[in-house]
Amino acid sequence: MRSTSAPRGPRPAFRCSGCGHETSKWHGRCPECQAWGTLDEGPAPGSVVRRMSAGPVTHPARRIGEVSADVVRPTASGVAEFDRVLGGGLTPGAVILLAGEPGVGKSTLLLATARAWAAQGHGPVLVVTGEESAAQVRLRAERMKAIHDDIFLAAEGDLAAVLGQVDAVRPRLLIVDSVQTIASGAVDGTAGGVSQVRAVAAALTAVAKERNMACVLVGHVTKDGAIAGPRVLEHLVDVVLHFEGDRHSILRTVRGVKNRYGPADEVGCFRMVPDGIAEMPDPSGLFLSRRAAPVAGTCTTVALQGRRALPVELQTLITPAGGETGRRTVSGLDSSRAAMVVAILQRWSGVGLAGKEVLAATVGGWRMTEPAADLALALALWSSARDTPLPGDLVAVGELGLAADIHPVPGIAQRLAAAARAGFERAVVPPGSAAERPPGMRLVEAATLGEALGVVSGEGVSWIRRPSKGERTG
Repeated sequence: MRSTSAPRGPRPAFRCSGCGHETSKWHGRCPECQAWGTLDEGPAPGSVVRRMSAGPVTHPARRIGEVSADVVRPTASGVAEFDRVLGGGLTPGAVILLAGEPGVGKSTLLLATARAWAAQGHGPVLVVTGEESAAQVRLRAERMKAIHDDIFLAAEGDLAAVLGQVDAVRPRLLIVDSVQTIASGAVDGTAGGVSQVRAVAAALTAVAKERNMACVLVGHVTKDGAIAGPRVLEHLVDVVLHFEGDRHSILRTVRGVKNRYGPADEVGCFRMVPDGIAEMPDPSGLFLSRRAAPVAGTCTTVALQGRRALPVELQTLITPAGGETGRRTVSGLDSSRAAMVVAILQRWSGVGLAGKEVLAATVGGWRMTEPAADLALALALWSSARDTPLPGDLVAVGELGLAADIHPVPGIAQRLAAAARAGFERAVVPPGSAAERPPGMRLVEAATLGEALGVVSGEGVSWIRRPSKGERTG
């Protein structure tokens, strides 16, 4: 007997919003990239792609030399550190995603930016809050002295209402706090879900491009520090910034991760104050310890973030472990790279660290992850193991190889100039760096870790010095 049931159609497919992997079954975790909650229902597998016919052209193609770039010139927001990271200011039509942990100060920073923007007369600012009431934001604005006639405030959680506010105010700068709290009635799911975040971000991006309006979206982060929501969110926007800082510290940093209009590795520094947030044009003093005499286990290096070079002190401590295996604990440093430096030091310098606890940290909470800190970390560990202080006016910059050789690092001239401004007079650098030394600073070019240790121990050191201006060389 033949079955009268209708034939089954093709089963729906599920596509990962992070890596694009397709599967016929839904999984809580993507089988390809191992991300949780990223599988969304998509078109059926094997579906035929319809052939599209040519349609009307809305903007005829022109020669690239005839296209005017004046409409996308950045406008300074009035917050210099924020503009530094953005590449000069807020670009009309640009969509910026500012992500950070809860309570770090994202809303405070953007409210200060709105105040500076309005005070310069750049046009209306619309602040849409989905997490707080309008009265709560007003109280913060009073404390920050951010009340201005060109700042408009709306508490909305629906995307259609947000777009209606944009039509009514016609702002030049739109701030949405946050993108995870806005939902669209045309999309299934709750606010903050993958589909909702993608739809809201796409709609706000489209209206920003259409109106040539700068737009800043506040985003949440997950427990591991990644931006919450689908990875496509980072592809939709033009700029991705991370707002970082420890709640127990006054320091806050804005780091560029993606920027279509400027450098993607720039950093801006701020400090939290009782009435809001303040800029730090020269924060180098926060990452150095001021002491009367040198202390064993410390060494200073110079971090380079975009165009900014900052002297950062590394501190280490080596103590006997309670058991046979010692722990390796780092704060502000890359744990994998620190473990590699410890292994190199044990293998090539004769420093025995087995059965001992090794602790390493940066001063002031600065996050130092670039390889240029390898040499300074190795010298600090050697100093702690030997209980021998290094000279207080010494900086060390260089990347260590597994064979204990010292490799060059980018921006050596900028790093040494920043060290000289901070009062450091001697530096241990990779080979080929002598031509970049500032006037008055003495250098030693060390090709291996052994040569660098000979420098700090005072064995046969010949410092290279360039005379300062006005000084006779004869």
